[in-house]
Amino acid sequence: MSRRRQIYEGKAKILYEGPEPGTIIQYFKDDATAFNAQKKGTISGKGVLNNRISEHLFTMLATIGIPTHFIRRLNMREQLVRQVEIVPIEVVVRNVVAGSLAKRFGLEEGTTLPRTILEYYYKDDALNDPLITEEHIAAFGWATQEEMHDIADMAIRVNDFMAGLFAGVGIRLVDFKLEFGRLFDGDFSRIILADEISPDGCRLWDMKTNEKLDKDRFRRDLGGEAEAYQEVARRLGLTPEDEPEVLNLAEHRKTRGR
Repeated sequence: MSRRRQIYEGKAKILYEGPEPGTIIQYFKDDATAFNAQKKGTISGKGVLNNRISEHLFTMLATIGIPTHFIRRLNMREQLVRQVEIVPIEVVVRNVVAGSLAKRFGLEEGTTLPRTILEYYYKDDALNDPLITEEHIAAFGWATQEEMHDIADMAIRVNDFMAGLFAGVGIRLVDFKLEFGRLFDGDFSRIILADEISPDGCRLWDMKTNEKLDKDRFRRDLGGEAEAYQEVARRLGLTPEDEPEVLNLAEHRKTRGR
């Protein structure tokens, strides 16, 4: 069997040439990074959990008409996706004040926003993914006005659906990152949802305790990262109900002496 050709390696995933033209194999790593890769580490089993969680969310979004690059999960760490041209813009959807939004405006974390905010960031690690406006996007030709309308519309629809989905399992969807790509058919292209949706790119808080169930546990040295990801998967019904590796903060603090 010939060795698969690696196309790209990022912070959390490796992309390989797919078995058919127009397909890519997406491999989920256990590597964890924060602050534009200034902080690096490993979360045991993260890739397996993110693969399952992202598969579940993309599958659910497809049922409400959101077009995505996801085709099927291949194994514990890999999924087959459509090859797209990634739009060089990260879309951050914010429902609650947290992270950089709190720092930029001196706001208290946990404050519910009066309306959902969409923010756009230019995808460039060397520039620390700067915050940009729609005027920048138009001026530099990163996306057309029609594409941005599609992106904004899909982002809001994804948010509405996922906020309800997570609320149903006791999780508050604070904010999250989306990426989009152009799927080509000859000279015509359309915008579809790409990349992944997982606790790596979402802020997910327990609705009763506000405990963080996402990568902020790694960013802020809270510990219990693997257990938090496992808890999200368990609540979504992706692991057995009797699975013991769930986030027990009381036990975690005892173990860490906090």
